[in-house]
Amino acid sequence: MRHGKKINHLGRTAAHRKAMLSNMACSLIEHKRINTTVAKARELKKFVEPLITRSKEDSTHNRRIVFSYLKNKHAVSELFREVVTKVGDRPGGYTRIIKTGNRLGDNAEMCMIELVDYNEIYTNEKKSAAKKSRRSRKSAASGPAVQAAPAPKAEVETASSADEVVDTDQTEDKKED
Repeated sequence: MRHGKKINHLGRTAAHRKAMLSNMACSLIEHKRINTTVAKARELKKFVEPLITRSKEDSTHNRRIVFSYLKNKHAVSELFREVVTKVGDRPGGYTRIIKTGNRLGDNAEMCMIELVDYNEIYTNEKKSAAKKSRRSRKSAASGPAVQAAPAPKAEVETASSADEVVDTDQTEDKKED
């Protein structure tokens, strides 16, 4: 029986599991999104979110703690420089898991795990920037009426210039006769 055992072992020994999660966390920080199974993504989320929270306060102590988990100095420096600038004001929930279907070989449930603020599709900033003021029906009704007034003037001008062209053609015809 496995009563009270909350950790998902993922079919690996403790050392293999720690190394795998460390490598996946480094890849997530470097590439901002990775594809994996749902079970691994849930464990990765538990692994990486406390590290991102720790990176909000840049101190030597926090850098050493994060390095003890990641074991990659480039990932640590990118986490403390670039990632924390995007998630500095977020109170938690730094990652998002999006299910992508089942794998063909073994039918394992696959997903994409990504850092939330790096996806432009789901961020609120793009939605607010893309939203423009809409015209009400009253202004839409008055809009064409205002635009319709200059249009006849343009037609009159084109008609008079067309008459001139016709007149010149008639005079040329008379000259030829």
